[in-house]
This record gives sequence, structure tokens and C-alpha cells, in this order.
Amino acid sequence: MISTICNEVFDRCIRDYHLTDEVDAAINNPYPAPFIEHLLYAKNWVDTVQWHLEDIVRNPTIDPTEGLALKRRIDASNQVRTDMVEYIDSYFLEQYETIQRSADATLNTESPAWAVDRLSILALKIYHMKAEAERADATEEHRVACAAKLAVLTEQRKDLSGAIDQLINDIVGGRKYMKVYKQMKMYNDPGLNPVLYQQKSS
Repeated sequence: MISTICNEVFDRCIRDYHLTDEVDAAINNPYPAPFIEHLLYAKNWVDTVQWHLEDIVRNPTIDPTEGLALKRRIDASNQVRTDMVEYIDSYFLEQYETIQRSADATLNTESPAWAVDRLSILALKIYHMKAEAERADATEEHRVACAAKLAVLTEQRKDLSGAIDQLINDIVGGRKYMKVYKQMKMYNDPGLNPVLYQQKSS
């Protein structure tokens, strides 16, 4: 099942990151290209670093110059994250390009890789909520509340994992088919963001 592979790779990646817990640490991808595990690990590493950048930038006493630099780094990370999702979808497209779909086959509301993207973020939520539920310096009330949230997140991962596996089974069975629409982000493009192109023209 693809969801089992995803969850195992994501959990390993998050554990590996927290060996140093440093946003500038170099990635050491243990999975060789071009296997899907390599893409999944690289994708989750981007998500994990960005998770911690989002924590840092919310420091109320952060220097504004540093905060702006972090915001721009997060914007760049978001673009890499989107690119990684498209790479994973391209992998799925190549895997299933010879499947003969049935005449009444339908599109899903999202592609497999965008569902996998949500699974990656859920792995991060589960890791950090578990840490909060076990935090020794927190109140008992805090730990109990976080344990309840952890149970919901765990159930959510189980449900999403099942849905992803079902989607892949439907694609393999010709009952669903997929398309990849390249994400046309406008705010990073100097030709599409009016603030940028008006500044350039002036």
C-alpha cells in the first residue's frame, strides 16, 4: 500500500531532522533515486524545515529584518514544496500511463500527490502533538488536551491513508484517472504580481 510507504518514510524523515533540529541542517536522503521513497523523503524534509521556520518567524520579539528574511525563505520553500508535489504526481502519471480507463472513469477532487502532501503535514502534526502530550514541563491539563488532539490526528491519518490507497486502487482499476495541472503561482512571478511588475516599469 502506498500510504504505508508514505507514512514510514515521513516518520523516518521527521526523526532524522530532529537529530539536529536545525533548519539549516543538510538533508541526507537515505533512499536512492528514482524510487518513490526518495521523492517522499525529499518532500517531507522541505515540509519539516518549513514547519520549524514557521515557528521561528512567529517569535514576537524577532528582529523585523530577520523576520522578513524568514518570510521570504518560507515563500521560496512553498514554491519548492509545490514543485515536489508535481514531481510526485509525475511519478504516478508515469507509473499508470498504460492503464486503460473505463468509459465512465472520473477525476478525483485532488491528485494523488496533493493527498500525499496532506499526509506529510499530518505526520508532522502527529510528531509534534505527541511531544506536547508528553511534555514534562507542561500542565496535566495541557497534556490531556494534546493527547485528545493526538487521537484525532491519528484517526485522521488512518482515514486519509485509506482514501489514498483507494484512489490508487481506482486508478489502477481504470475507475479513476488523473491529470497534473501545474500550479500557476502568481505572487512569485515578476510578470504576474502587479506589485513587482509595476515596480519594474516605474
